[in-house]
Amino acid sequence: MGAPARWTRLLDILGDEGRVEVTDAAERLGCSSATVRRDMDELARQRLLTRTRGGAVAGSVACDLPLRHRTARRADEKRRIAKAVAELVPPGSVVGINGGTTTSEVARELAVRSDPGGTSGGVALTVVTNAINIAGELAIRPHVKIVVTGGVARPSSCELVGPLVTSVLQNLALDYAILGVDAVHPRLGAATHDASEARANRSLAERAVTVILVADSSKLGRRAFAQVCALNAVSVLVTDTDAPETLVGEIAALGVEVLCV
Repeated sequence: MGAPARWTRLLDILGDEGRVEVTDAAERLGCSSATVRRDMDELARQRLLTRTRGGAVAGSVACDLPLRHRTARRADEKRRIAKAVAELVPPGSVVGINGGTTTSEVARELAVRSDPGGTSGGVALTVVTNAINIAGELAIRPHVKIVVTGGVARPSSCELVGPLVTSVLQNLALDYAILGVDAVHPRLGAATHDASEARANRSLAERAVTVILVADSSKLGRRAFAQVCALNAVSVLVTDTDAPETLVGEIAALGVEVLCV
């Protein structure tokens, strides 16, 4: 594994878990501890992480930097997924979107499609999000109304979490919730690595008429720590064409429409 690939993987781990020890990273990356230390030192020089005694923690930098590194993984698949999801959402909808690389692509597709409010120049879409980066990108689009949930920011994911998220969402009604997750399992449902993010995502799902999961095929069949929702609460899963047929069949048997794009 070359240095750029190791750096991306290290940032992935920090984005998911917040911290990692040198010995653990070496085992997971299949390289020596000395190599991991050099990699961590270089990423610290770039201000993408903060070195600690024996390891590293997610750096207190602009949250889109780790996201940018993660976006490079399976980028074509994520763009195809985003285009397919945008086609499912009619103009004028109220859409809840959580944070993540795939959902960020979805937000961009929704913002640039050719239905900017019709001839009256009004609002073509209302987006409710707990993702700071998504809110920032869409705030400059005059035809998109942005509602930000409030909450405490997680630097590694750019998502707002905590009781404020739930208190805001309980007073709103969403047509769609578009959720990016870390794992989709037929029995264990949609899940993420962080419990606070899972609670925020669950609140989005509970307020929506239609729940759309976006997950590339590498996340199918995986397990993660905190469940967002069971798959019987999901209407559509949009994934890529590398999704294993067996898993697609198991998920579809639960009543979920699966789109492989």
